[in-house]
Amino acid sequence: MRVAVLIKQVPVAEALSLRADGRLERDGLELEMNAFCRRAVTQGVALIRECGGSCTALTLGPPAAEDILREAVAWGADLGVHITGPEFAGSDTLATSRALAAAIGRTGPYDLVLVGRNAVDADTGQVGPGVAQFLDMPFLGAARSLSVVDGTVRVWLEHDDGWELAEVALPAVIACAERLCPPCKVPEAGRAGVSSDQILSLGAKDLGPGPWGQLGSATVVGRVRVLDVVRSRVKLQGQTSVQVSAAVRLLAEVGAIGPAGTGTPRIEVTDGQPGHQIGSPRLAPSSHRSPVNPQVVAAVLETARLQLAREMVGGAARLGGCIGGWVTAIAGPSLTADQAGSWGADELLQLSGSEVQEDVATAIGAWCESTRPWAILAPGTMWGREVAARIAVILGAGLTGDAVELGVEGGRLVAWKPAFGGRLVASVLATSAVQMATVRPGALPPSPLRDQVANLTRVFVEARGRVNVLDTGNDDDLDILASAPVVIGVGTGVAPGDYPALRPLLDVLGAPLAGTRRVTDRNWLPRSRQVGLTGANIRPRLYVAIGLSGKFNHMIGVQGAGCVLAVNSDPEAPVFEAADIGIVGRWQEVVPQLVAELNALSKLKAVAAD
Repeated sequence: MRVAVLIKQVPVAEALSLRADGRLERDGLELEMNAFCRRAVTQGVALIRECGGSCTALTLGPPAAEDILREAVAWGADLGVHITGPEFAGSDTLATSRALAAAIGRTGPYDLVLVGRNAVDADTGQVGPGVAQFLDMPFLGAARSLSVVDGTVRVWLEHDDGWELAEVALPAVIACAERLCPPCKVPEAGRAGVSSDQILSLGAKDLGPGPWGQLGSATVVGRVRVLDVVRSRVKLQGQTSVQVSAAVRLLAEVGAIGPAGTGTPRIEVTDGQPGHQIGSPRLAPSSHRSPVNPQVVAAVLETARLQLAREMVGGAARLGGCIGGWVTAIAGPSLTADQAGSWGADELLQLSGSEVQEDVATAIGAWCESTRPWAILAPGTMWGREVAARIAVILGAGLTGDAVELGVEGGRLVAWKPAFGGRLVASVLATSAVQMATVRPGALPPSPLRDQVANLTRVFVEARGRVNVLDTGNDDDLDILASAPVVIGVGTGVAPGDYPALRPLLDVLGAPLAGTRRVTDRNWLPRSRQVGLTGANIRPRLYVAIGLSGKFNHMIGVQGAGCVLAVNSDPEAPVFEAADIGIVGRWQEVVPQLVAELNALSKLKAVAAD
């Protein structure tokens, strides 16, 4: 069995810093293997030890990227393939997928290609399905367990808010989830001991005519904003009751609780550019729609997620309003024309026959060849990312992943996306005729409902039948954290048996429960409730951190919160440095008093209103 593992070198997020001019410091930046790629390496090596064969790790990057190949080889891979050279500079996900696919063809064939679920520095999840499309392979992601028997791989997949059991005949591309296996980690001494004979360097001439690098990319990065969140770091003192009273008063004063709350975090834009409000598209509507051959803005919908589908159509409608365009919703047979029309669609392209990602992408790609839409939006879910990445390869289109804001400048789509765990926000433009973006759930407000029925066009989707779904299940609601105005997060300092004690606080604040990675690792909460670098980035107006230490990898996920209240019995806990208000005390004592104070405040406001 021959296994290829695609890996990426990323900056250590904690090491990000700014130069005197306010730009990101890149020289000397500490680098490491992407967290999800570490699982892919571990799984690839484990498979060849179990089944026999060889494991080859491949990466695209500058000379420094050789270090992660050495780490993979030191862990047990047989060979590291380094795709490098000035011709590859400026590669976006489309160009990266093309180069990796070419290297796989050059060094293969392979039975199985493993990738990380996504890269933590960009969070696009586009390279895996892009490579699969270039190689005409099925794709599955993200694997929580994996087994290979008689040329068939069976995978238990971890989706955004549920799971799926599927199998596919090899060859295939599979993305690895964080909980698939332990991470590959080798100290510097072990990496240095890898022989140079085990590292193969490939340049542009080895891979063929391309195009490579910037020439093969269909997106360009515009302005980059480095966002520094200013926290008050008020650590209260005294008796628990005194601290709780002071905390509730401060929360009310800053609008974190009550009707005055805006949910707007205090963000400093350090590049000196005027900042947009993330998640609130600044779109100036066009005065008219062209009656003849209007530009089409398409929204690809995952109809099982109605709230997200409505957000997507609303975003497309606002873009359409800017360019005098026609809005087409693309969805499965369960969405009706009157429903799509009420959300803002002029047309519903209703797909039937298959809802498998590669089949849907093929059908939409064929529709695009004749329609040539101005832009295509897709949800930033596992399903949507694969569909969008495959369409981008089919069309050679520029695709921005995980956008949190959309706009129009000079008649072109501008998508703003977070990077490096949310510490940067970059504007990305497509240079291709068809412009594409996946949109983070909860980032776009839905448009007001209207009284309109969309024109209906039916399209039959031919099923290739390469992916066999054996079972599915749902264990959460994807929209819960994305749309919640208040979120309560817990660490391992709160045992799952004590969660009922938090119910009164959850109820009085109308808040869902989230957790750290260690909490979801132990299955105390679903993975969809994980907040942090390898989980969700959320933007509630108030985040209450209870019984968690406040490590960087978690707190970076709440950078967008309007206010952070921390409760911890250790006065030296790091969480207080990342919070606006800190209560030092045992959560078992603090929570009941918080509930009492919040209820009292609500009653006072009710009396004042009367």
